Amino acid sequence: MSRTTRELDAPRAVHEIAGKLRRHGHQAWAVGGAVRDAVLGLPATDWDIATSARPQEVRSIFRRTVPIGIEHGTVGVLWKDGVLYEVTTFRQDVETDGRHAVVRFADRIEDDLARRDFTINALAWDPATKELYDPYGGLDDIAARVIRTVGNASERFAEDYLRVLRALRFAGHLDYTVDGETWTALREATPKLTRLSVERVREELTKVLQQTPRASRTLELYRASSALSVLYPELAATVGVRTDDDAPDVWSLSLAAVDTVPRHRVRLRLAALLHGIGMPAARTKSLRGGFSFVGHEQIGARKAAELLKRLRASNADIEHVESLVRLQNALFPPDAPDPGVRRWLRDVEPHRVRDLFRLRFALWRANPVEGGDRDLCTRWKRAHAVMLSRPVLTTAGLAVDGGDLKRLGLSPGPQFGQILNALLERVIEDPDLNTKEQLLAIIEQELADA
Repeated sequence: MSRTTRELDAPRAVHEIAGKLRRHGHQAWAVGGAVRDAVLGLPATDWDIATSARPQEVRSIFRRTVPIGIEHGTVGVLWKDGVLYEVTTFRQDVETDGRHAVVRFADRIEDDLARRDFTINALAWDPATKELYDPYGGLDDIAARVIRTVGNASERFAEDYLRVLRALRFAGHLDYTVDGETWTALREATPKLTRLSVERVREELTKVLQQTPRASRTLELYRASSALSVLYPELAATVGVRTDDDAPDVWSLSLAAVDTVPRHRVRLRLAALLHGIGMPAARTKSLRGGFSFVGHEQIGARKAAELLKRLRASNADIEHVESLVRLQNALFPPDAPDPGVRRWLRDVEPHRVRDLFRLRFALWRANPVEGGDRDLCTRWKRAHAVMLSRPVLTTAGLAVDGGDLKRLGLSPGPQFGQILNALLERVIEDPDLNTKEQLLAIIEQELADA
């Protein structure tokens, strides 16, 4: 246990909120990840305050509050800087079932810190006195770059199995090692990860992809701990699968590709991670003695959609990632004429083109092939130039519509769609044809020849 004095770079609002609580006779400490990050010298956001004040007392002290989780002791305080700060009453666990904890309010910061997951997160800082309270050796573990549970590791994980995934995320994000006892208990707890709600599992994966530049470190810990096999067996099946004896396995290539994608592109990182999940099922022995993976894109797209549906991802995320996995190798030939590029854009859809090329570049960087980058650049420039011409790729962009067909005396029905689609093919071949006069003339000529 240590009590030291340290100045942390906390927002002015944290000082003011804590000061107001103290003036009303309550303890107030900054706690959580922001304190840890501030100690590490990292950008610290989402400052939380723990207090001896009960929720109703907090609401009476501050004018603008939001009842974020009154039953759990949390009140949101909307401060003058426009930020909502969470103020939570000290708590201690009464009982847990591995998913949820029954808590009761406490009067001491010691009780609140005792229920924290890891020593590096069990730090509290008093903005008034600058006291940094470290009852479990979190500062020593930060210096040693170690993830260690507060107290008995097996008990901590059994209280909430999400802590298994949090340990892996913190270790990967900070590039720390997991303490031996903690790692043993973590490995023993991984089969219980199926007790977690799919939403919590999805949120953890999203945080890995969204917050960590080198997400591969955490994802590799998923594999090493068996969390990957428990939660994502489709991905675990890619471990050891190689396109040839000298190539890295599909799992390693996927991780390398993920790391080359900026972390704010979460959908694209997901597509890079899932791009090869169809390869184990598609693998067949080739005549030359190696393996081929014909059709893995379609199999992978289906598996990616199933995985994301299992995680209850949004329909938009599922559709976008599934499409990228399916289309990952569907580029037009480098010598394709403009009509060929336009037909490719019609099939791929322009809003997906940039991410499809980003995925292709990510996969190339993960496994560089000489000249591959130049080839991709050439194709991208072609696609981009054609897109800038704003080509008509759907019947909605034609200069004629169903109303024009009716004015020609045609009756609505399936024939309308056939006529418009035939016109679209002509316009894709020659965009200059897309005027009402020329398209109507084409229709009239076709009807006359029929």
